[in-house]
Amino acid sequence: MSNDDQEELARRAAAGDSAALNELLGLIRPNVLRRCARFLPCWQDAEEACQDVLLQVARNIDRFEGRSAFSTWLHVVIANSARQTYRSLKRRAAEEAHEHPPVEVPDPRTTSVIAGSRLDLLDALERIEARKPELVAPMVLRDICQLEYREIAVQLSIPEGTVKSRIHQARGQVREYLTQGM
Repeated sequence: MSNDDQEELARRAAAGDSAALNELLGLIRPNVLRRCARFLPCWQDAEEACQDVLLQVARNIDRFEGRSAFSTWLHVVIANSARQTYRSLKRRAAEEAHEHPPVEVPDPRTTSVIAGSRLDLLDALERIEARKPELVAPMVLRDICQLEYREIAVQLSIPEGTVKSRIHQARGQVREYLTQGM
């Protein structure tokens, strides 16, 4: 199915066509899962985020206005849901650690470098979001979702120059955070 077909399904679903919504959800699921896996190092966590994204799409498709491509709108939903899943998992892990201190500490030599890098990036984004939340979305949409500056500007309703500036600032802060942790 082409992108045009997906866009048409999204428009029909936004207009209240439940058959189009079901078809759209089935169509986007594999892509959503792959994109969630870019954020979250554990496949089960990516699957949890994927289910959350599909639920958010089903609940909020009527908010899709067609100002940007459906895929752009979907990237924003994916990024927000994956980051929320990460925060939720982090909170649960902290609660469990408090209730049941871990017996075994993972060996850093056997921990995936990619997984560790993703977690470091998510931690950095969380720190930035606490201080300057407006910097996070543009960077995530550009560097993780790989959207064009123009698409990000449309999605966030800000000028393209502002998008570039915020991405530059966010990257600098992420770099600073990551080099402190080393």
